[in-house]
Amino acid sequence: MSTARGARARARIEVTAAIKDEARRQLAKEGAAKLSLRAVARELGMVSSALYRYFPSRDDLLTALIIDAYDSLGESAEAAHEKAADAGPIRRWATVCEAVRGWALAHPHEYALIYGSPVPGYAAPDSTVRAASRVGLLLIDIVRDAHRGVGVALPRLPAELKPEARRLGQDLAPDLPPEVVTALVAAWAQMFGLIGFELFGQFNRVVEDREAFFRHAAAQLGHGVGLVFPQDAGTGGTGGSGSRSGP
Repeated sequence: MSTARGARARARIEVTAAIKDEARRQLAKEGAAKLSLRAVARELGMVSSALYRYFPSRDDLLTALIIDAYDSLGESAEAAHEKAADAGPIRRWATVCEAVRGWALAHPHEYALIYGSPVPGYAAPDSTVRAASRVGLLLIDIVRDAHRGVGVALPRLPAELKPEARRLGQDLAPDLPPEVVTALVAAWAQMFGLIGFELFGQFNRVVEDREAFFRHAAAQLGHGVGLVFPQDAGTGGTGGSGSRSGP
């Protein structure tokens, strides 16, 4: 690469970062629904036509911000999990859940972008899926390791849900029992629901010690997907009610 081309590439990276930073400031101030390329350009002292060379539309900019947010969240969860890699399954699970909550509290507007109300007129493209899957895949890996090692307690599953459970299992984790995969999907949704309730004010005047409350709830979610072996008094665990599975 020539010196001139290298300089242009660096300049493009810098301008792209500046556009995203200003867009995030707008998200914090106005919300995603009011994100405007013209307003971003105006704040950066750019003409709109110049900004469109970086992001052809508002949706392209939103998509970039969404991918960045999912990747930042995933990196935080993965880094926390790495530090607990030698711990038991329920501790690893709780560590990831607590890291997700910590990231959300530190980045409330970005959390709202990816887990808050849908942006009117915007449909996330397939390019967001990889980044959006990072936390879910990490939780699946924790349960998979337990299934192959100490085993998991199979959650009870009503007969009417078994066809859907088999479909979920084939789509998400064919090597895990369908009962466990179904419980995983529910726990994944419940974790983000707990965080959303805290972040968006639904716990106001209800839950005061939110850190302790979440820590206990996250452990219970782990028990719900079958992470009960071996017993760990330090996580507030109780034994599972279903049968045990393993490799």
